[in-house]
Amino acid sequence: MDWEYFLELFLGGITRGSIYALIALGYTMVYGIIELINFAHGEIYMIGAFTALIIATVLTMAGFNQVAIVVIASGAAVLYSCAYGFTIEKLAYKPLRNAPRLSALISAIGMSLFLQNYVLLAQTSDFLPFPSLIPDFEFWEPYAHIISSQELVIIITTAIVMILLTFLIKFSKIGKAMRATAQDMNMAMLLGVDVNLVISATFIIGSATAAIGGVLIASHMGQINFYIGFIVGIKAFVAAVLGGIGSIPGAVLGGLVLGWTESFFAGYVSSDYEDVFAFIFLVFILVFRPSGILGRSVSRKV
Repeated sequence: MDWEYFLELFLGGITRGSIYALIALGYTMVYGIIELINFAHGEIYMIGAFTALIIATVLTMAGFNQVAIVVIASGAAVLYSCAYGFTIEKLAYKPLRNAPRLSALISAIGMSLFLQNYVLLAQTSDFLPFPSLIPDFEFWEPYAHIISSQELVIIITTAIVMILLTFLIKFSKIGKAMRATAQDMNMAMLLGVDVNLVISATFIIGSATAAIGGVLIASHMGQINFYIGFIVGIKAFVAAVLGGIGSIPGAVLGGLVLGWTESFFAGYVSSDYEDVFAFIFLVFILVFRPSGILGRSVSRKV
């Protein structure tokens, strides 16, 4: 076995999985709180990437240096995406909170299609070049044939986001309120938890992680278009289901498993059918572990 090639595929799978995990967090956090699949979440990822592209282009024309462009463009993408996530929750989901679940699901699909076409009309249907916001580090050149410095930055950034989010959920006041709301929303309300604030915060945090993923992968791939959110969003949803929808560690594990699955299948079999194999793997997991890898089966009283 070519161990160097194996290591290259393994690290490449971590890179893919890191992006899927960042976006899957939004799915799993929202589902954990209000049991809704936010199918518009992939479009938040796409909007974050487009925002970074527009801001980076303007700053480059204005003569800003690379560091300032990266910081300002990334920050603007996160803030703009958070604003979209907050607005979507208020307009599309909050009025349907007590409605049948099918109504909220249809609203989510409709919002996804609306955002896709909104960006299509505002921008273009063509792929647009995306600037390299992640620099190539000279000290990493000897190892670039195994994993590029851009991929390394993606993995490190994802790890930092995961650690910060874990601390936020476990030790902060809003994190405790999120856990209480996820466990029993009505009881949390009786104990004085502002459930509306918790739900809005959940959408905002999930949108922020999606925007970070959008900026990272767009910079790595070098191009974007209005449809990238749908494809990546579906795969991130698969990652969330694989790990156990509603579980934050499960979203991370599911993203990594999906990334490794795609990477090794593309490397050893064929890259033409990596998406097919990923979804077959999902079916296999759901047949033998319906609640996901880290998910727990919940019994409901009838």
